Amino acid sequence: MELVYRYDGSFPGLLTCVFHSIADKQLPAAILPPDSDETFLYPERQITTDEAKARRVAVSIPKRISDEAWELTWRGYLTCHPQKELLVVNFLRMGYSMGAKVVNNLQNDTVSALSKAVYHLNHEAHLLTGFARFSIHEGAMTAVVAPKNLVLPLIGPHFKARYPNENFMIYDKTHEMAYFYHQGKAAIQPIEALTLPPASAEEMRFRQMWKGYYDAIAIEGRINPRCRMGHMPKRYWAYLTELNPDYTLPAAPQPTQTALANQLSLQD
Repeated sequence: MELVYRYDGSFPGLLTCVFHSIADKQLPAAILPPDSDETFLYPERQITTDEAKARRVAVSIPKRISDEAWELTWRGYLTCHPQKELLVVNFLRMGYSMGAKVVNNLQNDTVSALSKAVYHLNHEAHLLTGFARFSIHEGAMTAVVAPKNLVLPLIGPHFKARYPNENFMIYDKTHEMAYFYHQGKAAIQPIEALTLPPASAEEMRFRQMWKGYYDAIAIEGRINPRCRMGHMPKRYWAYLTELNPDYTLPAAPQPTQTALANQLSLQD
């Protein structure tokens, strides 16, 4: 009988779905997180997360398939692919039969789609290690990003290694969660909404200086908007300090007639 699995959206919950799919010899038509509004004619089965069953699956993947298959499974869960759960379940079902060679079976639609989704995740995480812009708010570094994929588990450790002595937060506006790093400890926590306090005068000055530097080193004759969008997709621009028109340095005051006269007299 065709079934639709519904789970709590967590990674252990997904591994529990894998356990039941194999143990109960069921191939679900879809696997839906709690916030999904998709409807099917098939009956639904609620899969309750079981840490013990999830652990059994997690341990079995590198043993029975490979470490690379485990990495593909974990990162597959982090992707924004609309059917990532079903891809992961089908991939692991094949992996338990084929072994390590399943990861190279790219002619298979499931393996190909999962690999492409993970590539997109890795690429976005790489971009955001360079595109995240931190500001100081009440003594802590804060950055806001809006990725398509769940990149915080990937970019958080990068900035933790880069700023080991700082306290910082990276807020993922898309998925309403944040990576916190405070006094050497890191955690990812859900945040439904985030309102940052107004930037201080010193912070605004630094933003203006950074934008001024960015504008000053630009070579007008070589500006190529299409090329820039290829390397820096436009959906990231809203959170880039150097592309925010509000941070333009104020124009220098024009000298008055008296000041001009004084300058001329000094030159004479």
